[in-house]
Amino acid sequence: MTDGMWMRWPSREALSRAGVHKARRVLTRVVRAVALAAIVATTLMNTELRGWALAGGMAGIAACGILAWGFWRTTLEHRLLPSLGLLAPLLVIAVVGQGVGFRVPALVLWCACAVSAMERLPLAAALPATAVALGGYAVVNDDAWPTTVATTVGLALAGYVLRLDAEARGSAQRLLTQERAARAAEAESAALAERSRIAREIHDVLAHSLSAQLVHLEAARLLIERGADRETILGRVVAARGMAREGLAETRQALSALRGEMSPLEDFLSALVTTADRADVTVTGERRALPAEASQAVRRVAQEALTNVRKHAPGAKIRISLDYGGHEVTLDVRDSGGEPGELGGSGAGYGLLGMRERAELLGGSLDAGPGEEGFVVTLKVPV
Repeated sequence: MTDGMWMRWPSREALSRAGVHKARRVLTRVVRAVALAAIVATTLMNTELRGWALAGGMAGIAACGILAWGFWRTTLEHRLLPSLGLLAPLLVIAVVGQGVGFRVPALVLWCACAVSAMERLPLAAALPATAVALGGYAVVNDDAWPTTVATTVGLALAGYVLRLDAEARGSAQRLLTQERAARAAEAESAALAERSRIAREIHDVLAHSLSAQLVHLEAARLLIERGADRETILGRVVAARGMAREGLAETRQALSALRGEMSPLEDFLSALVTTADRADVTVTGERRALPAEASQAVRRVAQEALTNVRKHAPGAKIRISLDYGGHEVTLDVRDSGGEPGELGGSGAGYGLLGMRERAELLGGSLDAGPGEEGFVVTLKVPV
C-alpha cells in the first residue's frame, strides 16, 4: 500500500447513503432497530439494576446514539480529529458499561465501534481504533480463546468488506455522475451544432436569394436613372420577382432538408441552371444518395457560385460538373469569364469564406480562383 492509501478517506459518495438500493436501506434500518431493541430489552431485564443505575444505563444508550450520529456526520465530512473524539467516548462508555453490569450492550458497542472504524476512517486511524475496540471485546469475552480470535478476526474482516463495498458503490456513483455530465455536454454540443447548421442554411438561402434580387433591382434603379426604356426596366423587375419566388422555393427546400426530406442532387442542379442563361450540368460516376450534410454543402456551393457569376461575369457561360468518386464527391463550377457587371464590386466577400468553412466542417476542401477562361470553384467532400 502507498502512503496516500493509508491516509485516504473513503469517498463521500461511499460514506453517504447515495446509490444504496431502497431494499438495502430498509434492511439496514431493520437490523439497527432489532439490535437497539435487544440492547434495551437486555438492559431492562437486568435484575441487578434498579433505580438510578437503570436510568443511567438508559441514558448511556441514548448518549451512544447521539455520539454514533455525530461520528457518522464527522466521517462524512472527512474530519479526523472530531471523528476520533466521538469514537473515544463510545469506547469509554463500553468499558464503564461492562464494569457496572451492562455486559451485552458493552460487547455490542465494542463490535460496532470496531466495524464502523474500519469502514469509515482512513486506514492509518482505522486499524488502531479497531484494534482497541476488538481488544476490549476479547478481554471481557468469556468464550474459548479460539472462538474469541475467530470472532475478532471476522469482525475486522467484516468492517474491511463493508469498506470495500462502500468504495465500490462510491466509484459507481462518481462514474454515473460523470456519465450524466458527459451526456448533458454531448446533448448541448449536439444542440449547438444543430443551431449552427440551421443558421448556415438560413444564411445561405437568404444570401443567395437576396443578392440575386439585389442585382436586378440595382440594375433597374440604374436603368431608371439613365432613362432606359420601360421594357428594359420591366424586365429587370420581373427578373427580381422571379428571384424572390426562387428564394421562397429555396427556403422551403431548406426546411425540407432540415426535416431530412431532400430531392436528388442531380434534380436540384438541373433545376438550378434553368434560372441561369447559358448553363449546363454534367454528372459522372455512380450516382447514389449522399449524407444530408454533404448534399447540402454541394447545393449551397453551387448556388453561391452561380450568384457570383451573375454578379461578376453576367452573361458568361457556366459549366457545372458533379463527379461521384469512390470516397468523395467533387463539384466543379466554372464560367467562361466576361466583363464585371454593374454590381461586380458589391458584397463583402463572405460567400467564398462561408463555402470554405462549410467544406472544412465536413473534412473536405474548397478551391476558388481564376481558371483558363473565367473563375473556377471546386468543392471536394468526403462521403
